[in-house]
Amino acid sequence: MPSSVKPNLIIGTKNLSSWSLRPWLLLRHFGVDFQETLLALDTPEFFERIETLSPNRRVPALHDNDLVLWDSLALCEYINERYLDGAAWPKDMQRRALARAVVAEMHSGFAALRREMPMNVLREPAPLAQISAEAQADIHRICTLWRELIGRFDGPFLFGEFSIADCFYAPVATRFQSYAVSVSSVERGYIDTLYRTPAMQRWLSEA
Repeated sequence: MPSSVKPNLIIGTKNLSSWSLRPWLLLRHFGVDFQETLLALDTPEFFERIETLSPNRRVPALHDNDLVLWDSLALCEYINERYLDGAAWPKDMQRRALARAVVAEMHSGFAALRREMPMNVLREPAPLAQISAEAQADIHRICTLWRELIGRFDGPFLFGEFSIADCFYAPVATRFQSYAVSVSSVERGYIDTLYRTPAMQRWLSEA
């Protein structure tokens, strides 16, 4: 059972830190009461404080009593088990397995998209003059995946109800928005759905 001590989420600059957005969005969407420690990325303060806050010297990290965790997927899994009674994954076993596969693909893949379109929610929306074939392939794969999942599970989120999968693809939605990526009405509807959630609205306003 959750204790009376609030978990403390260590995150980076909100307009830039895509990895931080994932567990923050999960906690905020499901109404978990938590503390937030924000470190501005690539500043002397960040490098001074991160040593004692995160074992791998990266964000996000989570402090919950005497437990310290790092890695956004590990954090989301822990939050789901400890605070959400499993509500952040689909109830159906097969749907849940598919959601985990989708999250794992995001967690370890799409390197070209990450490199060429870093998250920056304050960027004035505009397309890049040129993107690589590898980044184009990443975009195509993500759009195909979104259309398949929303069509299969009837939306509005990837697996019907909001889940960890949406937390992991929310940073992609910001990239598509910031870099004015051309998408179909299905992907646009999904991006708009994510942007309308109160948790996402709060992140954007605080960025």
